[in-house]
Amino acid sequence: MTDAAEVSDRLETTFRRIARERMADIPILNPEIEVEAVGFGPWQDEHLGVLVTPWFMNLMLLPRDEIEGDQAPPSGEKECVPFPAGEFEFIHGSEDDIGSYRMCSLFSPMFEFEDHAAAVATAREVLKGLMEAPAEEAASKNRPAMSRRSFLRGGGNATAEQSP
Repeated sequence: MTDAAEVSDRLETTFRRIARERMADIPILNPEIEVEAVGFGPWQDEHLGVLVTPWFMNLMLLPRDEIEGDQAPPSGEKECVPFPAGEFEFIHGSEDDIGSYRMCSLFSPMFEFEDHAAAVATAREVLKGLMEAPAEEAASKNRPAMSRRSFLRGGGNATAEQSP
C-alpha cells in the first residue's frame, strides 16, 4: 500500500465488512457512528491516521510497503511509538485485506459521541495534537512517555499513569 487514499479505502472496506459480519448485533456498537478513515497520510515510513468505527476509535499506523508475513510482528505484540506529543503504546494486528498494521486505542466503546460528525472532529483534533509537542516539555530532550488518558484530556504533563 503506497497511497494514502488506497490505505483509507482498504481500511474502510475491511472494517465495514467486519461491522456487518463479526460485529453484527454486538451491544457495544453506537448506531450513530459509521466507519471512516480520517486524515491518513505519510508519516515517517508509514501511513498515519485515525480509524473511526461504531465500536472504537484508534490511531492506526500502516506500512507504506507490504510486509512479508514472516517479517511482521505477531498480532497482539505491543510497541511504544514516539510522536512529538509523547510516546504511545500500539498493538500489532493484521487483517487479510489490509495486511499488517499497528493500532493505539483512543476510545472504546463509542457511546460518548452524539453523532458521526463529533467522532470525526475528535479524530482530526487527535491527529493535530499528536504532532504538537507539549509547550512545557518542548525544550526537554528526555521527555517521559505520556499516557493515552493524559493526552486525550489535553494534559501536557507526562505521567506514570497506565492506560487501561
